[in-house]
Amino acid sequence: MELHQLQCFINVAETLHFGQAARNLQMSPAAIGRQIKLLEESLGTTLFVRTTRTVELTEDGASLVESARNLLEQVQEITLYFRQRKREKTVSRFRIGAIDSASAGLMPILLKDMKLSNPTTTIQLREDKTIRLLPRLLSGALDLAFVRPPEKYDKRLEFKFLFYESPVLALPIGHILAKSPSISVYQITSEPLIVPDRRVRPHSYDLTMRLFQEAGVRPNIAGIADEKKTILGLVAAGLGIAIVPRWTAQVVDPCVSIVPLEVRGNSEIGQLPLAAAWLRSSRDPVRDTILNMLISNLGKYSCGA
Repeated sequence: MELHQLQCFINVAETLHFGQAARNLQMSPAAIGRQIKLLEESLGTTLFVRTTRTVELTEDGASLVESARNLLEQVQEITLYFRQRKREKTVSRFRIGAIDSASAGLMPILLKDMKLSNPTTTIQLREDKTIRLLPRLLSGALDLAFVRPPEKYDKRLEFKFLFYESPVLALPIGHILAKSPSISVYQITSEPLIVPDRRVRPHSYDLTMRLFQEAGVRPNIAGIADEKKTILGLVAAGLGIAIVPRWTAQVVDPCVSIVPLEVRGNSEIGQLPLAAAWLRSSRDPVRDTILNMLISNLGKYSCGA
């Protein structure tokens, strides 16, 4: 019996759905099924009754839930205790993860202020997508992350909503609309649109779809790409236009023009949420200093978002 098998078991027991549990753990349903099978073999019992439509706990499975959950919590407490001891014994280093737009717009000014208040702390910054940053928080590889808050989140993580980022339109520099003071969705209904892959950037993809839905028109999707840099590269090559976060303009390709996008009303529909995330049961004075400084000066740090 391994801890990973117990983690898989608890997720399936809580959701009673192998697919949902697999998504929570970022595994395939087949892989989580194998872990459950290995656990059942090691215990010599059946933990779930599975049909094509339902998943139910057996009597042995139900009796294992509380013990497995307590054991995992004890392991986490022990791990956090020794990580904390190690951190206190070593040179102060604080590891931050951030999505690309936050790395471009928020991190420079926040880290500059952080350096003034904590000159002896070395900041290590990792830029990545939300779906990759959250597992690194859970594993202890990051101390704090700035992410898009997920629809469903691990209860071991704490999230603090900060503010919204506004969308802008990225166009090839020679585009007829490139010098417009602002552009509405109605003006780009026939334009080829480059969108992010929803599997890796669900907030950005959903934002684009919502804006077109609100306008009552359908987008003309010409391409799909994972990385923001790739999306902007396709725009620079004249293959389409893209809706991106405003902070992206700070690292934009010189062959790309950024134009404000008109969003009807002041609704959250046309905005991208940014949140801070950290391990719920951890204690870290450096993290608390950063969060207090950030929350006390949100107007300053959200400027330009």
